[in-house]
Amino acid sequence: MAYQAGGQRPAPRPVPDTCEIQAYLQDYGALLESQSCPSLVVDHHWNVVMANSAFETLFLGVRPHPTAMPGENFLRFVLFHPDAGEVLGEHESGWCLPMLAQLRTALETHGHDHDLQAVRREIAQDPIMEAAYRQGLPHWIRAVGEAATRLDGAVRLLHHPDPRRGRTECRIVEEIPQPLRELGYRRLTMVLRDPRRPAAPVRRPRRSRDAASHLTVVPSTED
Repeated sequence: MAYQAGGQRPAPRPVPDTCEIQAYLQDYGALLESQSCPSLVVDHHWNVVMANSAFETLFLGVRPHPTAMPGENFLRFVLFHPDAGEVLGEHESGWCLPMLAQLRTALETHGHDHDLQAVRREIAQDPIMEAAYRQGLPHWIRAVGEAATRLDGAVRLLHHPDPRRGRTECRIVEEIPQPLRELGYRRLTMVLRDPRRPAAPVRRPRRSRDAASHLTVVPSTED
């Protein structure tokens, strides 16, 4: 997908103003940090409320970006960061299209949300991404079924920077304890599975900041 240079950095996330909630989140952060698998808590904008060290390690090699860092907004990272495919395997079908489906669902629930609408406008500014959202996404859902749009339980491919893992699968597990639900948060954990059998390395050239790419679900306009 094409890199988007425009857009605004997400607004600072509000901090819960009760001591009880703050204490719960502090303890929940300690729980998150104790996990060996990458784990993060997001709000309905996909702003990252907290993430553990394993999550940070997974994206350690990602280059700086003004609006799409994985530790700030995971939706923007998947859609707009040129390095996303370096870490998220089968980037288009495994991550981009499911996240576009997540955005569509969020917009149906929070249609006037400023942050979600800002992401939608950035998509509309890029002809390739707009075609993916309007034509590619419905085509993909018809082909694979609505179940593929759900994250909980999905098995996704990762390119882990730790050579002991390398190309490996993870199962996404979604959890929403009641205190997080009341805040509009949810937790996603990438449960790492045994690494796949070693295969010949495939060199994936990094995309430049202004380079566009083509989505296979969108018919090419080139002759």
